[in-house]
Amino acid sequence: MASAGDGSSNESAVSSEIGTVFPVNKLPPPKNQNAQICNPSVSQDPEKFPASMLWLNFSGDLGVTAPDSVYNVVDNKKNGNRVLQHDRLTISDTAEHVLWYLMRDTANGDCQFQDPEWSTHPNFIASLRAYDVTGSKVCDVGNLDYGIIAIRISDKKRFVFYKKEESEYGDPHIWVDPTVTEVDTAASDTTISGFFGTDNVRLVFVRTKGDGKKVSEFVFRDFANGGKEVKLKLPKGYNGKSLENPMISPDGHFVVYNLVDGSNVEAYVQELSKDAEPIKIEKVAGMLNDPAMPRWFKLENRLFVVWAEFVSNLDLSSNRNDYTLESVQDGSIGRTAMREIRLTAGTASDLTLEWVGDVREVAPVPMIGGRSPDSRYLATGTSYGFLVKLP
Repeated sequence: MASAGDGSSNESAVSSEIGTVFPVNKLPPPKNQNAQICNPSVSQDPEKFPASMLWLNFSGDLGVTAPDSVYNVVDNKKNGNRVLQHDRLTISDTAEHVLWYLMRDTANGDCQFQDPEWSTHPNFIASLRAYDVTGSKVCDVGNLDYGIIAIRISDKKRFVFYKKEESEYGDPHIWVDPTVTEVDTAASDTTISGFFGTDNVRLVFVRTKGDGKKVSEFVFRDFANGGKEVKLKLPKGYNGKSLENPMISPDGHFVVYNLVDGSNVEAYVQELSKDAEPIKIEKVAGMLNDPAMPRWFKLENRLFVVWAEFVSNLDLSSNRNDYTLESVQDGSIGRTAMREIRLTAGTASDLTLEWVGDVREVAPVPMIGGRSPDSRYLATGTSYGFLVKLP
């Protein structure tokens, strides 16, 4: 495992009033920045992976420093190990060093990964895994079926929640009992308790209708209580919209997510209970837009919801702005904001949620990949990827 850099070797880093902006996966001239980053999530392990983020690649050349010959960075058709779309998960740091990665396992039928997300626990990642239903190993995008897996970062082993018949837009997220520090690697990795070191594990994901992103079911499973599927309530008027980025809270009792209809974005907080009503995060005075890609941030005993506000929500799906330029560091394209929140599970709906204080600006650029547990870093990436070290 490589050591995380402090960005000193990243010549593209820029320091300004907003902090230090580090491009992630930037190619040298003449190609420069390429559209390579999606599904960013900031490191949940500041000790082993400080100043880092998890991301999924598109196809094409990569600009990070490869740790070995397996992690190739050149998309050369003559190269048997060429870069292919969604063929790897990568954790890299501010110096663009690859600290950890997982390549698709073609021998076992892997075609690609999709929707990776760092879990609430530093040692686990949730992801979709796709295979070709024709069995031809061609991996034609028209023949892909998706399952839901967890990946143990420490040894790269996998646990299969669902093997097949799930959605390409499932956005799985897992919560694992935070008291688990080390997993017994001799235990069976085909059981929840063996793989995670506890049965106290929770999973949320989305099922969609047909080939689109329209939500059909919002699913929650609590494995400490048998793991039976629970269908969570959907916001009123959800029909025709997609439910994206569900994130379980640090205490495991709530979830926050977006409801998206074209460029219209709404954000909700909801208790993980079949009877709980979704509670909309309202746009209040001073906000540029409704919250996009809301995430949790815990600071000691205080809990916050962090989100991005885009001036144009069209940028949410493909942000092609270069954050190293001062011209976009003034809030003109959006910002990152957060607000403190108090949550009480198992109470009447009027007591479930209480906002504390005002919405505060974190950075005058919109970052969708969350805030690190040590509070110092923000991550983002849909096309262009960046880490920002806050001042």
